[in-house]
Amino acid sequence: MVSSPLYLEDVAIGSKYGSPTCKVGADDIVGFAAEFDPQVFHLDEEGAKETFFGQLVASGWHTASITMRLLVQSDFNPAGGIVGAGVEEIRWVRPLVPGDALTLEITALESIPSKTNPDRGMIRLRVVTLNQRKQTVQVMVPKLVMQRRLEGEALSGNDKTKAAIADPVL
Repeated sequence: MVSSPLYLEDVAIGSKYGSPTCKVGADDIVGFAAEFDPQVFHLDEEGAKETFFGQLVASGWHTASITMRLLVQSDFNPAGGIVGAGVEEIRWVRPLVPGDALTLEITALESIPSKTNPDRGMIRLRVVTLNQRKQTVQVMVPKLVMQRRLEGEALSGNDKTKAAIADPVL
């Protein structure tokens, strides 16, 4: 599903990108939890019935990890890779349960060329992780470092974005 590499100039605000799907089973949930978040509602189907959730659920960090994998495999393919500069927001809206199949809806929110490094800038995204019923499981707003084309390099992106980055903000 990965498309050709994107530079900051290629990404129009409001652009949307998709991802492949990742199906998650009970063994996946328990395996992740055993290593990284060993709580009863992540580890034991019977024990989980007596908890707040009433069933086995994945750790939010497991959901975040799957989201990262899907982001790397998505149509949003920055030249140089996914380079995180921080996460402004992460919310777990509903639990990930065994049998869920996750996919991403990625939207470009803001593009900020660097004032001091002409070869890069920042992009703010809204990454919504959905289950197979199109219910929101997680919402994340990361800031990523993206490469810019150096002057004289061929542009292959959306013409609408070229004018939008002519006036650097950073």
